[in-house]
Amino acid sequence: MPGLGDATRGRLLFGGDYSPEQWPPDVWEEDVRLMREAGVNLATVGVFAWAALEPEPGRFDFGWLDTVLGLLHDGGIGVALATPTASPPPWLGHRHPETLPQGPDGVRRHYGSRNHYCASAPPYRRAALAVTEALAARYAHHPALRLWHIGNEYGTTCHCGHCAERFRGWLRARYGTLDALNAAWGTAVWSQRYSTWDEVTAPLTVQYIGNPTQDLDYQRFGSDLLLECYTAERDAVRAHNPAVPVTTNFMDLYRPVDGWRWAEEEDFVSLDTYPDPGDPGAALRGAMSKDVMRSLGGGPWLLMEQSPGAASWRPVSTPKRPGLNRLWSLQALARGADGVLHFQWRASRQGPERAHGALLPHAGPDSRVFREACALGRTLAELSEVDGLLGAPVAADVAVLLDWESWRAAELPHQPHAGFGYVDRLTEYYEPLWRANITCDFARPAADLSRYKLVLAPNLYQVTPAVAAGLRSYVAGGGTLVLGPFSGVADQDERVHIGGWPGLLMDVVGVRVEEHWPQASPGTIWQEWAEPRGAAVVESAQGGPLDGRPMVFRHEYGAGIAWYVGTVPAPDALAGLLARACAEAGVRPVLPDLPPGVEAVRRGGVVFLLDHDSGACEIRPAA
Repeated sequence: MPGLGDATRGRLLFGGDYSPEQWPPDVWEEDVRLMREAGVNLATVGVFAWAALEPEPGRFDFGWLDTVLGLLHDGGIGVALATPTASPPPWLGHRHPETLPQGPDGVRRHYGSRNHYCASAPPYRRAALAVTEALAARYAHHPALRLWHIGNEYGTTCHCGHCAERFRGWLRARYGTLDALNAAWGTAVWSQRYSTWDEVTAPLTVQYIGNPTQDLDYQRFGSDLLLECYTAERDAVRAHNPAVPVTTNFMDLYRPVDGWRWAEEEDFVSLDTYPDPGDPGAALRGAMSKDVMRSLGGGPWLLMEQSPGAASWRPVSTPKRPGLNRLWSLQALARGADGVLHFQWRASRQGPERAHGALLPHAGPDSRVFREACALGRTLAELSEVDGLLGAPVAADVAVLLDWESWRAAELPHQPHAGFGYVDRLTEYYEPLWRANITCDFARPAADLSRYKLVLAPNLYQVTPAVAAGLRSYVAGGGTLVLGPFSGVADQDERVHIGGWPGLLMDVVGVRVEEHWPQASPGTIWQEWAEPRGAAVVESAQGGPLDGRPMVFRHEYGAGIAWYVGTVPAPDALAGLLARACAEAGVRPVLPDLPPGVEAVRRGGVVFLLDHDSGACEIRPAA
């Protein structure tokens, strides 16, 4: 199968979304000239161009796109050609209102924005495949084409009758019988038992509290349904030219789309990321999302979107300060990206994103932002010549377990603490290692973890027998596991484990949790009433309702070590605990004793030093 290397062709990619349909033809030649000046070598075209490509049902207009692709190719600029199916034209919603998404409240959303589609509606699916097929038939062998960009930022959900019908089919495939469904959903509670399949609906607004396992299954179904849309369009374009790689763009850590399942269907992974330049934790969150993308795809990935300036959808749309876009772009390269793209090339004069940043802003080429874009283009061209960088892996001795199943379940309504955020827990454990310049991969709980010296599981709410067996084997074989709170609580059907927690992992951590004690205090949001069952007590609570109760445990299991952290510790306390776990496991930083604010990452044969205080960057050969 093709990969990102087929798109890069030996050069780091640089550019962004280009929307020529928003501009008269006399602007297109200027765009190509300025792209060349900036060093752009890839333009994403067509993401929101469905109405321009198909102004009426079945009538396609490709003349303007022929001209644009020809101009780009003549200018030496490759194209990521998008299927425009994230933003259907008004004629589709007007003629087929059933294609518009419906909320759980039964209210349909209208056209007039974007992402206004029901992924189950047959008219939408037919129209989406028709425009995709027409694009592929015309451009699959165009010399400018480097890759296919399918859809855009998948995540739309719908609760209409079409979706209910598809949901029932998904449930039949998962459970087989209605009796099995009733058992999985626990419908004996509150007299919810279903007597026919037709009674089963998508989750809708109910009088009080809905069924949590129905909610879980609908989240799983929603991800699978959107993936079905993606793979249908992917297969349509691939049939015309299997040599062209295919991707779609993820949105950082996004719960509705199971990144592990989706990444298996992509030729490489792509990321849209918009950290807030006013957020002091933006560099941390940026690093984490980039490590996630590298881990999902298992290799080089593409930064598909970031803003060179402001992100217009924020309440306060502050631009990036001088040098920040370069710094964050190089952070992406350090953490495995082989290309840096932006949204967008030329700033829109109209529409909802008219205040969004662009490589070519409203001020034109005589502007700070464009001059910085040109400088970044030169930097990327120079880095393309550095031996041991393009396509190189990023080494990591630590894995952080990322589990969409636990994420969805831990954040269901009416859990013990409504503020227990799954990604918050990941970030808390990732941050001390990032600050210590220890590189982390992310991994599925069921993955082979044997190559990692240390595995962090900040929250593993759901634990299946297979996952428990894998972690037990990992620790017994000499690995070090740190397991965070509210773990091992339930199985995949949200059926609570009986006898104490962390359920199937109690023997590994040597701890039995009897009660969860969520709190609304400034000290911590979470503590647990736990007793050691072979583990040594390392830390106990100080103050509060569980004053003196043990909270942090260390257990020797087989040839390895398992830590259990039955609380959300203060940052300094967690950093100290993880520093000890790293030292015992033999995990070392990329470079020791760097000043605070300096990030060090080794990729292939080079080390990136990124100073998030001054904005400076140094790239040196690895020792």
